[in-house]
Amino acid sequence: MNNIINQVAYIKSSREFPADLDQIANILTRSYVEIANAINDRTIGLFPSNKAAITGNAYYVFQNKKQQSLRQVYTFTTTANIPHSINFIEVAYIGAMYGQYTDGTNWYGIIPGTNAAAGIPGQLVFYLTPTNIVFVTGGVTMPALTKGIIVIEWISQP
Repeated sequence: MNNIINQVAYIKSSREFPADLDQIANILTRSYVEIANAINDRTIGLFPSNKAAITGNAYYVFQNKKQQSLRQVYTFTTTANIPHSINFIEVAYIGAMYGQYTDGTNWYGIIPGTNAAAGIPGQLVFYLTPTNIVFVTGGVTMPALTKGIIVIEWISQP
């Protein structure tokens, strides 16, 4: 495979150093760049609920130019709309949106992306408007809601 973007995905796990100090300096300088590039190419595991975080994911969906994505977490205890504060003008795409909720005993997945007025029987569904996360409940057969979480990741405009 020679058509992949991350040609060097990992840093070297061991290295031999020469006795010459000038050669060591060159190797250490090169090593620093290799380490920084390897670390900066990883997904950043921050999931804040009070403001968006850069994910570290890189998307190349517009003229093969790098676009960053941002992520934010929203918690809820009811199916009332949740203001998301995402500026849709700055959003090229929604990269991912998912969630779960509990009835206090079991955990259930939430289905993203539909605004079907009747919902899906027995399921909790959500979609995004320019201002809110909107829930569509699946009627009386849906398990009771105690608490839940939604994660939204969006790709910035180039």
